Amino acid sequence: MSERNKSKIGQYEFLAEPFHVDFNGRLTMSVLGNHLLNCAGFHASDRGFGIAELNEHHCTWVLSRLAVELKELPRKGEPFSIQTWVEAVYRLFTDRNFAVLDKRGEAIGYARSVWAMIDMETRKPVDLIAVHHGRMAEYVTDKACPIEKPGRMKVAATESMAQYVTKYSDIDINGHVNSIKYIEHILDLFPIETFRRKRVRRFEMAYVAESYFGDRLDFYCDEEMDGNEYKVEVRKANRETVVRSKVLFV
Repeated sequence: MSERNKSKIGQYEFLAEPFHVDFNGRLTMSVLGNHLLNCAGFHASDRGFGIAELNEHHCTWVLSRLAVELKELPRKGEPFSIQTWVEAVYRLFTDRNFAVLDKRGEAIGYARSVWAMIDMETRKPVDLIAVHHGRMAEYVTDKACPIEKPGRMKVAATESMAQYVTKYSDIDINGHVNSIKYIEHILDLFPIETFRRKRVRRFEMAYVAESYFGDRLDFYCDEEMDGNEYKVEVRKANRETVVRSKVLFV
């Protein structure tokens, strides 16, 4: 990779704090997810198209899809880093990738994400080609991300396996349920014995609609591959789909 392309990649350092790990002593998926989104924000801000700059023009970023694939998660007390870069910019979406590196600098996971930019007042998408004086495409790099892109997910289940009413701690600065909170609620569907015997190999999220404080969410789940793969759809009480997810355990 050229030096010019290397300069387009952001790298950010972290520590697996004791209050960021689960009972196995490994970083939780939700904390990792928050770190990924923070890195996306740092990288965008450093290049002039972060949230603060966009808000001045009444725009913001919206996460559309996320796929995370992991060999392992950092242990309690271990330093690790996350790299992020822009793979492609289209008119309505942009592809952003990530690499999770252990304390030796070796990749232990990758992630792919798809983002849209919307007008905060109309909630309609913004033309990315025109944003930032058309310079966003200058940050595209050819660094490889060796995992599959997020796929299509369809859940056949007709009976809800769980319900949840959204609360104060679910709501983010935009006034709707934080995208990472859905990851927590979906993983909470599984008994703790699952996490004693297995780990999450791949986690996919497709964000379809927003939910708000006090919404009742119903969780529908299909089990596949002898209990190792699950597809989950989260719907509001009015049956509107909010998110779809796929969880693969090993």
